[in-house]
Amino acid sequence: MPYDVTILTVRPGTNVSALSRLGAWLQRAELGGELLGCLHAELGALNQILIMRHYASEADVAGDRRRLLESGDAFGIADLVAGMRMDTYVMLPFLEAVRPGRYGPCYEVRTYELKPAGLQPTIDAWRRSVPGRAKLSPLLAAMYSTSGTVTRFMHIWPYTDLEERRRIRAQAVESKVWPPPGGPEQLVAQQSDIFLPTPFSPLQ
Repeated sequence: MPYDVTILTVRPGTNVSALSRLGAWLQRAELGGELLGCLHAELGALNQILIMRHYASEADVAGDRRRLLESGDAFGIADLVAGMRMDTYVMLPFLEAVRPGRYGPCYEVRTYELKPAGLQPTIDAWRRSVPGRAKLSPLLAAMYSTSGTVTRFMHIWPYTDLEERRRIRAQAVESKVWPPPGGPEQLVAQQSDIFLPTPFSPLQ
């Protein structure tokens, strides 16, 4: 089942207003799928809002996107939006679906671009290594894109704070359970951003 990951970039200085209006809009919006998370950027590419929804089919994703774009005021904050990107992702086949819950509140969202033939080697490498890495801290999601620039690979790791992130990442490297052997060789670009949940996000 696909995931819609929409990233809104709002104009500098408008975050508070944008999030307030977006929260009210999401409460009354008649969208399909299941809202999983609404996160705002804290470190990295700033002024960004990440919205994740889970759908039964890609046709359902496309239907919601069409209605949003035709509405003329997508997400109720069109006047504050400087950029909008909507992408479809599929979870790695051996991972469970994302469920709402309290995991963070500090979410590291890492996005990679893979070599043209890099997807299957990446899946194989992660299948072997995720169980060991997950013993140190949970993996919320690892997904690959089926729209836009392909193939992109997004994974999301929740932490209690940045210090826990630093400590666990250092432990993973020191114990050689991460990064997955063969994984980095498939990458051509990467970006890491820290997001925090909005008060109305099902992911906290």
